[in-house]
Amino acid sequence: MLTRVLAVLLAAVVAVQLANFALLQFVPLPRPPLFTVAQVAAALRGGEKAPGAFHFRVTDAPEPTRPGRATWLAAALARDLGVSRDAVRLAFTDPPMFRHGVAGGAARPHDAGENRDAVLVGDFSAAFRRGDGRWLAVAPVRSGLDAWRVRLLLFLLASLVTVAPFAWLLARWVARPVALFANAAERIGRDPHTAPLAVSGPAEIAHAARAMNEMQTRLNRYVDDRTVMIGAIAHDLRTPLMRLALRLEHAPEALRRGVERDVADMQAMIAATTDYVRGATGPSTRRRLELRALAESAVDGLLDRGAQVVLLPGPPVVVEGDPVSLRAVLDNLLTNALRYAGDAEVSIARDRGLATIDVRDHGPGLPDADLDRVFEPFFRSEQSRNKDTGGIGLGLASVRALVHLHGGTARIVNHPDGGLLARVELPL
Repeated sequence: MLTRVLAVLLAAVVAVQLANFALLQFVPLPRPPLFTVAQVAAALRGGEKAPGAFHFRVTDAPEPTRPGRATWLAAALARDLGVSRDAVRLAFTDPPMFRHGVAGGAARPHDAGENRDAVLVGDFSAAFRRGDGRWLAVAPVRSGLDAWRVRLLLFLLASLVTVAPFAWLLARWVARPVALFANAAERIGRDPHTAPLAVSGPAEIAHAARAMNEMQTRLNRYVDDRTVMIGAIAHDLRTPLMRLALRLEHAPEALRRGVERDVADMQAMIAATTDYVRGATGPSTRRRLELRALAESAVDGLLDRGAQVVLLPGPPVVVEGDPVSLRAVLDNLLTNALRYAGDAEVSIARDRGLATIDVRDHGPGLPDADLDRVFEPFFRSEQSRNKDTGGIGLGLASVRALVHLHGGTARIVNHPDGGLLARVELPL
């Protein structure tokens, strides 16, 4: 990264120097007008006029002479005209770089009155008072400075337009590693087991990529360890529950029935936990499959058991995934809808380059505060605390885990017309 920034800075310096060189070559500074005191005096007298060199005008209020070089040049001009200093005015209108750039044989202040070869450089206005009290003023024809300024501005604009695409490409080149890390973080958020970043490029980028990969490995190990621990606990509970069920065979009828129901509930909880662990950590076989055919199989199985479920018509949608895992996603979503609402409506479609699975019910919905929590393991809404209908809160957690393993997302929202809408989005 440091190398890239240094390269951009060096490129900027080189570009500026090249622009300055081109400016001097193609837009040279115009030569300022040069006139001696004698030439200006001749123009004011109306004698030796330089055709096209001066503009003449008569005015009642010429520009005043300011202290400095203009003062002793005005004195030299008055001497040449043979008038008093009060009858002569001299003012420069050019920027300072023109006023003091060339002095030629300019007279020094102590001999200004004797030197007629002193040079007036740049744009100026010289005037002397005539006998009628009005002032005759002369000024050189414009030196081309205004046109030069316009050309300079056009040159700078052309340079900006020319350099802008290269600056944009350089900016993208510098920002590319940051964009790669942002995409990698998003992929890890969708699929914790996604392929790690390639450790390549400059030393800083390679070091950051290595740190990102190590973080991904640690996170996956932490999550896998917790998940495997839950699975191990659930598995180990099977044996004592089996022994308890055997001992109940000789218990009184009243006691046996109640305890058998509790044992059955615990066995169901263990089975759900085992399924969740298997889905979150177990290996999967990916292949191209048609989602609509998978949904038809899941819906037909529920219809055979008398469930109220409908698969809406739509186009075929093909994705790459594990058929067992995606079938489990459909089964969990449909079971959840039937358990709490009694009906389910399934639609398969494409939306914004993604495959979508929508499962809608017409039940009471959920509070907005619970919509983001329903995918948490063991979470159960206050409306589903009944052990006969509520489950243990691992069905939707398993859905999210399986969908994330496929690089997709899962969410649940309250439908505007009532009920819940569960949406799964998978990459095509």
